[in-house]
Parts: sequence; C-alpha cells; structure tokens
Amino acid sequence: MTPGAQYSDDTAAQPLRSDAERNRERIVAAARRVFARDGLNASMASVAREAGVGIATIFRRFPTKEELVAAVFADRMDAYAEAVAVALDDPDPWHGFVGYIETACAMQATDYGFADVLTTTFPTAKALEARRNEAYEGMVRLIDRAKATGRLREDFDPSDLVLMHMANAGVVNATGDAAPDAWRRVVALFIQSFEAPARGPLPASPEHEALYKAMLRPGPGGLTAPAPDRTS
Repeated sequence: MTPGAQYSDDTAAQPLRSDAERNRERIVAAARRVFARDGLNASMASVAREAGVGIATIFRRFPTKEELVAAVFADRMDAYAEAVAVALDDPDPWHGFVGYIETACAMQATDYGFADVLTTTFPTAKALEARRNEAYEGMVRLIDRAKATGRLREDFDPSDLVLMHMANAGVVNATGDAAPDAWRRVVALFIQSFEAPARGPLPASPEHEALYKAMLRPGPGGLTAPAPDRTS
C-alpha cells in the first residue's frame, strides 16, 4: 500500500468515527431527557425517537438498556457520591447526615430516572456500582458518627436509607407535576423519625440479601433484555 493510499484510508475512516461519536452523544443526551421525564420504564424505542435515530442504531451503541442507563447516569452518580463526601466533611455528623438526605432526595425529585437509579442495582455496570458502593460505605461511616453524637436513633440501619429512597421515588413518581414539592414533606417526616430519642422500637429491618434482590427488579421490558434480532 502506497503512502498516498494510507492517507486516503485514514481520512476516510475519521469521519466515520466522528459520526459514530456524534450518534452516541445524541443517544445519551436523548436518553437523559427521556429518563428524566419518564423514569427508567421508558422504552428504548422512546429514546430512539427522541434521538432521531433507528432502534438498531441504539442497540449497536448500547446492546442492553442497562449499558445506556450507566452511560446516562454516570455523572449523576458522581454527584451523589460527592454529596456523601460533603456530608462526611461536616464537623457536625447529624447536620451532615440531614444535609445528605435532603440533597439526595432533591436529586431524585428533579430527575425521575435518577429516582429509579437510586433504588435499582446494575450488576454489569461496574463503574456505576463502584461509585454507589463507595457512597454506601461513606454513609455507613456517617451513620456511626451521627449515632455517636446521640442525635441519630440507635436502631437506625443503613438499609433504612434504601427504603427511604424507594419511598421517595414512589412519591416523586406518583405526584409528578401535580404536587412537585410533596416529597419535601415526606423527607421531613423521615428525618424527624430518624432523630433520637426514638418514640418507640422499630420492626426488624429487611435482610440485606432480600433488599438487594428487590433492587435487582428489572421493571417492564427488563433493563438487561437482549437487543432484538436485527436480521428479521
């Protein structure tokens, strides 16, 4: 192959790579809008329509819905982990704990998709799950510190945060634009119930394995459903 031919091949390949990257960015941006509006139950077909591409193009870039979700919410999960870090830096552990709850629940309220992300686990999305685990470990440390101050009830369990996010996601999705601030009252009720002295004992917290299985729920269509047969 002559140097001229090599140069010609390289310049021909570059626009293809650029087009592929532009398509990927368009799909991710469209998915962000669709998931924020409709939650994770939104179909891949809805994303394709929003992006102005064919469904086959979506599945070439993201063979499963889970991979698309991971790409869309990587930055949001980073912001969530940062909220935990900010809470840990607060010299008053109780104040940091309350601030984290208010910040995380507000993130759910402004993005229906992220409301679902915080209550769903994605085993194949390694980077997303690593950030989630990092945030969880930070929250366990913060919970211990808040208990040591006497402000957080002694029987509070880290799994209670998962239940809180599940409840908040339900309120956010149920009230929508009709009562967009309803979640604030629910969160305030949660915070007051977390504070010591406790008004009474709590039922046993769910087993962590059971809660993990609940977070694996795929929802309609399945997050990890395989791509459709493109040959048909």
